[in-house]
Parts: sequence; structure tokens; C-alpha cells
Amino acid sequence: MSLPETMRAVQISAPGGPEVLVPATLPVPRPGPGQILIRVAYAGVNRPDALQRAGLYAPPPTASPLPGLEASGKVVALGEGVSRWAVGDQVCALLPGGGYADYVVTPAAHALPVPNGMELREAACLPETFFTVWTNVFMRGALQAGERFLVHGGSSGIGTTAIQLARAFGARVFTTAGSSAKCGACMALGAERAMNYREEDFVEVLRGEGGANLILDMVGGSYLPRNVKALADDGRLVQIAFLTGPKVELNFAEVMMRRLTITGSTLRPQSDLAKARIAEALEAQVWPLLASGSVSPVMDSEFPLDDAAGAHTRMESSDHIGKIVLKVT
Repeated sequence: MSLPETMRAVQISAPGGPEVLVPATLPVPRPGPGQILIRVAYAGVNRPDALQRAGLYAPPPTASPLPGLEASGKVVALGEGVSRWAVGDQVCALLPGGGYADYVVTPAAHALPVPNGMELREAACLPETFFTVWTNVFMRGALQAGERFLVHGGSSGIGTTAIQLARAFGARVFTTAGSSAKCGACMALGAERAMNYREEDFVEVLRGEGGANLILDMVGGSYLPRNVKALADDGRLVQIAFLTGPKVELNFAEVMMRRLTITGSTLRPQSDLAKARIAEALEAQVWPLLASGSVSPVMDSEFPLDDAAGAHTRMESSDHIGKIVLKVT
């Protein structure tokens, strides 16, 4: 098929609030060796997009400057050496950037088939959150069946994914959220206990259960020393974001005495090979759960591409439960 020369996109006009996301007409990218070009149907909206918009999370030097780290759609062109995909295949993909547009390129190894029975709208919600949860909870955090797992922000895209996957693999799941409605949603997804952080102290609750074997945290700030106290001996804390700041005073004597592990990661700067290995593990171990319906993305809302600012406003209000997407096609 012949490709158009230009496409609709949403770009960041200057660092700032949601209002700096503006429509633009840009050249359609072309796939390089090992890449595919996707005609985007839906693009997922994620916290790193908002950080990039605010000037706090620069894209890698070789990535598109446009926001958007995940999308679903149809393969429309193949770069040299690509054999896994064919033109016309429906995929969802982790992106180095550029998802807020009609077309986007990404390494072919970072794309996955749309799970059987799933619509493209839902599939756009999978890559960023499932890659993040899998690598941090299961690869880095080594969660095992029967362990006590605490995830903060349980009603977020990351949280709703982590609850379901941890439960599917046999862990006991605890979570925090900011309202009774959000706590109810977390319980419906499989959390054993959902704590409204405005009313309950998660440290006391987890210590009463013997401590958390693993904590996934995106809050940071004052939660860091509290997480240490909430861990069981030999427990692990995995940090993936700092919504309230990365700096805090922490007594590492407790870390030493109770043999705790503190680690963390970000997804975007990892190598293409590392992301390809995550994709392989997801397809083998998680995609069957999605195809069977035992795990599914939780959808909050949909916005048109031209209203990306509205989607960011919704996300930063923290009123959402689950994922927000942009409808592109």
C-alpha cells in the first residue's frame, strides 16, 4: 500500500501543563532495519507522557520527540530484516515514543499480537503497563506464589495490572488507594485487602500480616521509610516512580539487619534487547491469561487524539480507575 506523506500528531509545544499538547501535521515516519510501521488505532496515556510534557523526562536521543509509549493498530510497512510480522497484522506495541500520531515506528521485537478476542481499544492498554509490571514484579522482584505483595496506587493502570497478575500467579495481594470506590475496584480485581491511605496505615496492616514480601511503589517520598517498615524480613522493595519526590532520609541499618533488598527500574532507557526479552516472556506466560479473559486491562476513559490535553488532565486529576486511551483512527 502507498503511504501518505504527512500525518496528524500531537506534539509538545513547550514544557508545561496539558495545554501545551497541540495538534500538528508531520511527515509519516519510515521503518528502519528491524522496525515496523504501525497505523495507530489507539494510543495509551501514561504518567511518563505527562513527565515528558512537563520537561522532566526527555526521550532517548534516537526516539521520536512526540509523547506516547504504547499503541495498538495495524502493521502497514516493514523494515529490512523483519520476518515476524506481515503487512495487515494487528498488533499492540511498546514504543520508544511517538504514539500520539496516525503512524509510529517501533522495533518489531517490541510488538505483540492482539490477544484473541480483544479489541484494539483494550490492546492499546497492554504494553507499557504489562511490560512494567512483569519486569519489576516478576523478573526484578521475583514474586512467588503464596507471598504477600503490596502495590501502592492500586487503581492506576500499573496497579490494576499488578493486582491481577500477582493474583493469577498465586500471591496474596494488598493495595492502597485514595477512596472507597477505588478500594472496591481493587478488591473486585482480586486484592485480599485494599486500604484507603487517607484512613488506614498500611504499615500497621502489613505488619499485622507478617510483613510484605514484596512492595511495588510509585509514590516515593515519605512512603520510602514506611515501606521499609512494612516489609517482612528478607523482603524486597521495587521502586518505579516518585510521585511525591525521590529524596528522603532513610536509616539503612534496618535494611542491613533485616536483609532487605531495595531496587528499582525505569523501562524506557532499557536496551532494545532487554525489552524484546520482556516481550517474549509476556507472550509465553501472560498472553494466554489475556486470551482466556482471566486477566484483562481495566478501562477508565477514551479521548480523541485532538483532545490529548483532556486525557492528561483526567490522568493528573487521579480520579481515574485504570487506563486512559486516545482514539486515533
